Amino acid sequence: MVKSLSTRIFIGLFAGVLLGSVVQFALADVSFFSGTLVNIASGLGTMFVNMIMMLVVPLVFVSIICGVCELDDLKSFGRLGGKTFGFYIINTVIAIFAAFAVAMILEPGKGVDMSSSDGLAITATELPDLMSLVVSIVPSNPFSAFTSGNMLQVIFMALLMGGVIKSMGPAMSGAVQGFQTANKIMMRLISVVMSLAPLGVFALMFKLAATLEPDVFISVTQYLVIILALLLLWIFVVYPFAVSLFTPISAKTFRSKIQEQILFSLTTASSNATIPVTMRTLTDKLGVSRSVAGFGVPLGATMNMGGVSIYITIAIFFVANAFGMPISNDQIPSLLFSVFLLSVGAGGVPGGGMVMIGVLIYQMGLPVEAFAIVAALDRIIDMVLTSCNVVGDTAVLTIVDQTEKKHQQEELAAEKA
Repeated sequence: MVKSLSTRIFIGLFAGVLLGSVVQFALADVSFFSGTLVNIASGLGTMFVNMIMMLVVPLVFVSIICGVCELDDLKSFGRLGGKTFGFYIINTVIAIFAAFAVAMILEPGKGVDMSSSDGLAITATELPDLMSLVVSIVPSNPFSAFTSGNMLQVIFMALLMGGVIKSMGPAMSGAVQGFQTANKIMMRLISVVMSLAPLGVFALMFKLAATLEPDVFISVTQYLVIILALLLLWIFVVYPFAVSLFTPISAKTFRSKIQEQILFSLTTASSNATIPVTMRTLTDKLGVSRSVAGFGVPLGATMNMGGVSIYITIAIFFVANAFGMPISNDQIPSLLFSVFLLSVGAGGVPGGGMVMIGVLIYQMGLPVEAFAIVAALDRIIDMVLTSCNVVGDTAVLTIVDQTEKKHQQEELAAEKA
């Protein structure tokens, strides 16, 4: 009997791809397989993802409050928050400049003529500005923030409530115990839902393999290979190396601990849906404190979008080159800043990167027909970039936790001295 959840998820993923491919290439003319069976798989996969998403908002809210309450004092909360936020920003900026350098060197799309492709219409959308992003963090209606799943607003309310409870001291011990109990219940619910992950992964991958048209990306192989290669480099080389550089955990050990997280994120293509798995990976497998994980994981799923940054940067250069409208030098600064804002604003939902690329296509005056190319390949890329995002969260928070432990050791040594 196979006991490892990550192994069972992998078996489900592989079986789904294999059987889905059989349906597409051998049984496409049989309506039961190509129609009814695919619809059933799609329904089961959607139900599984919805079960995960159902738990995300209460899990985030409760875990952040518990994380703040478990901190030694509010001063350490400010230090942890600033450090986590700063590392996430640095990670996103490095990813953007790396993708920009690759795009400038390899020039994806150059020599490809896509000007005659059939297009899809997109709706004009204004680029988000930093002030609007900051203002929207404070919700005017807390219930709306919960029902809409607005993670930034939920995080803000949880931080505020956790800080108030912590500031009131021992008088709030009952409230702290109540939230700790709620957190245990949520983690138990996550375990129950995750036991269904192999079936959910199988259904999702079966539907994808049975319906994906392989011809759509033959003409844009270079674009696909560049993005996937860069994302995989970040997942398996850059992040493990960074962890080994700043913590006692070796790159090999880190890679072995994130297998379940990678497989799950590949299937769901959602950073938010992977929050429970990321928390389990950090606390149970990498030994990160619950206060660091409880605070940092929800924040990372919302704003730490290294994978999205790589995707958007390479995609917009490909589109511009392929449609004979290469990006000029004077456009580059504003483009990179826009990519940064859009990456942060993409959120942890499937397809967020594609939507943001559509925004850039419109704002830069590129042909809207280009959106058809992006949309055709988005599902494949979105799976891998989500893995890059969540592994980035894990790497950053593992490093943050190590710095926190060193700080605590230094404080303890100073007190003894």
